[in-house]
This record gives sequence, structure tokens and C-alpha cells, in this order.
Amino acid sequence: MRAITDRLYRWMPGLGELSHYPGECFRADLSAGLSVAAVALPVSIAYAQLAGFNPVVGLYSTILPMIIYALFGSSRQLVVGPDAATCAMIAATLSPLALAGSDEYLSLAVTLTLLAGVFCILAGKFRLGFFADFLSRPILMGLLNGVGINIIISQLGKITGLSLQGTGIISQLESLAQQISSTHWPTLLLAFASLALFLLTKVFFSKAPAPLVVMLAAVVASGLFNLAQYGIPVVGEISSALPSLHIPALPPPDSVGSLVGGAAALALISFCSAMLTCRSFAAKNGYDIDANREFVALGACDVASALSQGFAISGADSRTAVNDSAGGKTRLVSVVAALSILLVLFLFTKQMAYIPTAALGAILIGSALGLMNFREILDLRRYSMAEFRIALATLVGVVVIGVMPGIVLAVMLALVRFLSRVARPTDQELGQIPGHDGFYELAHYPEAKAIPGLLIYRFESPLTFFNADFFRQRILHLVGISRQPVKWVVIDTVSITDIDVTGMFAMRRLSEELTARNVKLALAGRTAELKEWLQVRGMRVEDTRLSLYPSRHIALAAYRDSCQSGVIHRA
Repeated sequence: MRAITDRLYRWMPGLGELSHYPGECFRADLSAGLSVAAVALPVSIAYAQLAGFNPVVGLYSTILPMIIYALFGSSRQLVVGPDAATCAMIAATLSPLALAGSDEYLSLAVTLTLLAGVFCILAGKFRLGFFADFLSRPILMGLLNGVGINIIISQLGKITGLSLQGTGIISQLESLAQQISSTHWPTLLLAFASLALFLLTKVFFSKAPAPLVVMLAAVVASGLFNLAQYGIPVVGEISSALPSLHIPALPPPDSVGSLVGGAAALALISFCSAMLTCRSFAAKNGYDIDANREFVALGACDVASALSQGFAISGADSRTAVNDSAGGKTRLVSVVAALSILLVLFLFTKQMAYIPTAALGAILIGSALGLMNFREILDLRRYSMAEFRIALATLVGVVVIGVMPGIVLAVMLALVRFLSRVARPTDQELGQIPGHDGFYELAHYPEAKAIPGLLIYRFESPLTFFNADFFRQRILHLVGISRQPVKWVVIDTVSITDIDVTGMFAMRRLSEELTARNVKLALAGRTAELKEWLQVRGMRVEDTRLSLYPSRHIALAAYRDSCQSGVIHRA
């Protein structure tokens, strides 16, 4: 029995914490859970419409995933649920395949969500948590700003009362320009009032749940003044029934490729976004996050969401921030929030039917403004123009060609930059400063002098098939342009953290070419690792025609000894 319990606790760390729940935390967790629910409720409804679903689907995608994460996650504070970036990606993936809001659209969304969950669970099992570092900060900055712009433009139809044509940003803007004279002014006025209330609440009552304030105000106004009679669209009837567990049907063959690719990207983006949030709050509160456990937890949440007819979720930074600021202590916060939303689903769906869609559009626009921070992107120019260009390319790509292609473009640019740095890494010639022990870069220390007849070279990268030929040609070039004849070349291998077969053969060829020029090649540092590498592959040090020395100082002493004795010293 104890073994079964231990295994359950290992699989579900939250179960162990909740089973030994400290009673003194209940009041704080109850208050924080209600605060989180107050924000999650209107945001979930709004994000469901953003992704092309009936509002109740947003609630289905919130309730069960929050409880599942409380059991499986490694963060005590992270709140999961519908997220701007994931909803934009869902819409971008499914819009070409089915009509938003249709039964086919929902069925494809459930399949997409289930696939994303399976990918996350497999990634966690194969310990791919390091993917949290795959999307660099500049890419995420560009992505969030681009998604924010996308959301704002996608809501222009709702706040103007127009039916915009097209799925892309450019086509929607063209449609808006063509119909602008037909703007429904009562709808636009309500949207502006809702957005103003959202922003004023954020500024003057920062602890109040701005989305809930706007939603309640809009419902009251809609009920008192019967806004529907003025042609202002409202959400309409919302089912108060719990979702029935649903096994996704197999998608049409021609949509499998789009769903698999979209699910993989969705899994990666939702995971990276969640990790960014939970790591930030874990660092603030002094505990650690298990990235592989987070992959499994998010996967379990997506599977639960799919089975309850919901869509893919991620970590929600705004709701997690509410949890933290409200003083939430444990995972029970998510459970309280989920049960509170479930209670609303049972008791208050009739009132939610009066929510004007323009108010939901205003809530989404206000949330999108919170995602955007152009100053942060501009500040990148001070640190790295290359990183700035990647962030800018991501932003422009997401806005112009869409969320999914924009992300692919950004990742490709980042990979190209990474490969270019590996293929052409920085290198240094080393020398000594008179009166000082040690070795110094000639490029950075003007007082450092090269040792006559000796070229000490540092290659700041693993030596692989990407850069082996560059490495060989670079050393031959330095030997050729040296002001004094080079007798020895000593390579500082401490900075070469790995060598593949191509790199070793390049080293061997370099040794032969230098020997033909009467120049000896020696390696300094990592000698034990190099010998072990050769031994595993059935090679002898003698076969490489290389001389190995434990350190640069020993190699320098051997060089000076050979100069005095007039013979070649071998290790």
C-alpha cells in the first residue's frame, strides 16, 4: 500500500501536498481562489470567442484543467487556462479547415488539443524540458507583441458591429476600410466605454479584477437598457450543463498534417509560455520548478480539456499574478477557483447570456495591450542588434503572415543565427604580459605579446562537422600571416567542449599539413578526455600524430625545452 501511495505522489506531487494540507492556509487560499475565479471567468469566455468557440467552451477549458494541474504540476502558484497566444494559434490552425463555431470546428479543436497533450506528455517522459530554453526571450517578446496586435485587429469587427471578411490581418483591415462607413455606433460606443472602464480599473484599482468589473457592468447595462433593441449583439444562451466526456473522432485525412504540425507548435509555445510564468513566480517565492514535470502536467491538462470538449490551455500569467498578489499559499487556490467557476456555470448562465460581445472584445483588447511592450523590444538594440532583428522579425511575421508561420520564421532565424555562430565561432590568439603569469588574448590586451615561434590558439566552440574545416583553415591562415616563423601550434582544448569524428579527422589533417611546413601541433588541456575518446573508438594517440599536454603552461615549458635542446619534444 505504501508503495502505491509513493508512486501516486511521485506522479501527482499535488496529491501529496493536498493530502497533508495545512489548515492555517485555508483562509488565504479561499480568498485567492475567489480572486482568481473572478478574473478567469470573463477572460475564459472572451478567449473562447477569440478562438472561435461558444463561450461555454472557455469554461469547459478552465474547470477540469485547473484541477488536473493542481495535482500534476510542480508549481504551487501557476494557474492554467485559456491563453491569448494559444487561442490565437488554435484559430490560425483551424480556420483554414472548418467554419468557426461549427461542430466540425469543435471536433477538430478537440483532436488538436488531444494531440498537443500527447506531445507534451511524451516530451516530459523523454525529458525534453530543456525546450523551455528553445524559444529565446527575443522570440517570445516578438511573439507576444505580434499576438497582441493580432488580437486587437481580430476584435475590430466586434467593437464596430461589422462582419469583417478574411482570416488574415491584411484582409480584415481591407474589409474594415471598405465597411467603415457602416459602423454601428451604439456598439462602438459601448466598446469604448468598456475599454475605458477596463483601463481605469487597471490604473486606479489595480487589485480589482478588471475583466470581471467590465463584464458585470456590461451585463447590468444590457439588462437595464435592453441593449439588444439597439442592435448591439449579445452572447445569447449559454448551456449550464456539464460537458459530457468526449472521445475525439479521427480527423479527415487531408487535415492530419495541419493538425499534427499545429499540435506540435501549440505544445511548444504553451509549454514555453507556462515555464516563463511559473519560473518567474517560483524564483520570487524561493522554490524550484521541474521542467519535465511541467511538460507532463500541461499534457494532462490538455488531455482533460479535450475529453471535456475544451481546447488547449497554457499557464496564465495574469491569473497567476492575481494568485500571488492575493496571498495564495498552496495548490488549493486552483481547486477553489475551478469549483467557483463550476458554481457560476450551474447558477448564472442566464445572466451571462446578456453579455454584449462588444464588451468581450474590449476585454480582449485590454488584455492584448497588457501583452504588448514595444519599449522592451527597442531596448534590445542596446544589447544585441541580432537579437533585436529576431524579435522584430517575429513580430512582423506573426502580424503579416500569421501566428503559426511567424513562429516558424522566428525559430528558423534563431536556428540560422545559432548555426552561424557554431560554424564561425570566435577564436583568440594568446600571449603573455611581461612580469605576469598566465595567458592573455592578444586582441584584448595590447600589452600582451606573442611568444616568438609559438602560436597559442583558443577555439571557443565544440569542434564538429559544422566548423571543422573553418578551424583547420583558420589555423593555417594564422601560421601563414605570422610575422615570425611558427615552430609550434598549441591549441587550448579546454574551450573545445566536444569533438566529433569530423573534427578529429580535421585535427589529424591539420597536423599533417603543419608537419609538412615543419610546424608541430600540440593540444593543451582535457588530455584524459581526449585519450578516453580515442580509446573508445579504437584509436591510439600515436595514430593521430598529435602531442598532448595537460595544460598550456606544460606545453609552453615543453616548447622552450625543445628550443633549447634543438629537438622536438613529445609528450
